[in-house]
Amino acid sequence: MKVSDSVKALEPRLIEWRHDLHAHPETAFQEHRTAALVARELRAAGLEVHEGIGRTGVVAVLRNGDGPSVGLRADMDALDITETTGVPYASTMPGKMHACGHDGHTAMLLGAACHMAANPPSRGTVVFIFQPAEENEGGARVMVEDGLFDRFPVDCVFGMHNWPGLPVGQFALHSGAMMAAQDNFELKIIGKGSHAGMPHQGIDPILVAGQVNTAWQAIVSRTLSPADAGVISITQIHAGDTWNIIPESVLIRGTARSLSPDVRDRLEAEMGHRARLVAETFGARVEFDYQRRYPATINTPAETDIARAASEAVAGEDAIRQDMPASMGAEDFSFMLQKKPGAYIWMGNGSAEGGRNLHNPNYDFNDEALTIGVEYWIEVARRALTRNSMP
Repeated sequence: MKVSDSVKALEPRLIEWRHDLHAHPETAFQEHRTAALVARELRAAGLEVHEGIGRTGVVAVLRNGDGPSVGLRADMDALDITETTGVPYASTMPGKMHACGHDGHTAMLLGAACHMAANPPSRGTVVFIFQPAEENEGGARVMVEDGLFDRFPVDCVFGMHNWPGLPVGQFALHSGAMMAAQDNFELKIIGKGSHAGMPHQGIDPILVAGQVNTAWQAIVSRTLSPADAGVISITQIHAGDTWNIIPESVLIRGTARSLSPDVRDRLEAEMGHRARLVAETFGARVEFDYQRRYPATINTPAETDIARAASEAVAGEDAIRQDMPASMGAEDFSFMLQKKPGAYIWMGNGSAEGGRNLHNPNYDFNDEALTIGVEYWIEVARRALTRNSMP
């Protein structure tokens, strides 16, 4: 593992920042304290700092003459989860915690920014992007819509996420889709209420709901190619209020996931079509709302090569995993990748045993990964800014 002495010297500050952020989690677009801490430290390092980008986002710029430009992004927000870790720096905010490691992401990029401010790259511009609201609210999209890349042009952009189950000191990436598109849906099935003992007098929307779910799962298992990944998961069913009445309607909500735009289009079209046909068969009708949230996170080949070379320089070739399949989880860094070429990489966070997986109340970012992440950011920026001059 290659971690320079100057980066190792940052470790106490990295841990202090990370624990402070962990103890004071803030959810989507409420990251006021977090953003203030980030901006204060960036200014103290002598960087050009801009606040309020995408509501609570922070951008810092390091310029060193003419040359290429690169964006490095970290997310800052927490989740609405009650923490159960019992660590000394546990959340002080009831019902909120850093259960996805964004406290670690923020600390690593902040450390990299401070290090690069004192040891600037040989040429070009580095744009440090501290993004709000990755969880559910699309903070990356909001920053882009707020003129992120118009105000701070970059040639490419890189993102990173810790990955429980992958040992500390290892990285995983590949070209193409790393994370799935996330879409939400809501289906209202409208039947005809009746006495539960006289079902023939009504149209049972619960029966229709079961048939719709079967028809939807057949999209994935029998309509999509086995080589195309797709997921349709019903996560909510709301119907009825008592034991002896067949309700008038059923409300179904859930999520659909895909790794390619073609599959995404097909899921939306087929789900609406089949729901309507099934309902008509039973004499019911439907109202279907399909909400496209996050696009798939798709790495571009040249930037994947940069990220791979950078991670190999830090961890060694044997520590780089290129065989891990894409995750059907979602990531709003995808909005930045729709605008700029780039790459998203997973960094090992160690064991996930004992519930230490993402979005679990017992999760905690692994402090042993902090300096590794800083070193990666420094290396990926250097390689992105000198890509045409490196052997």
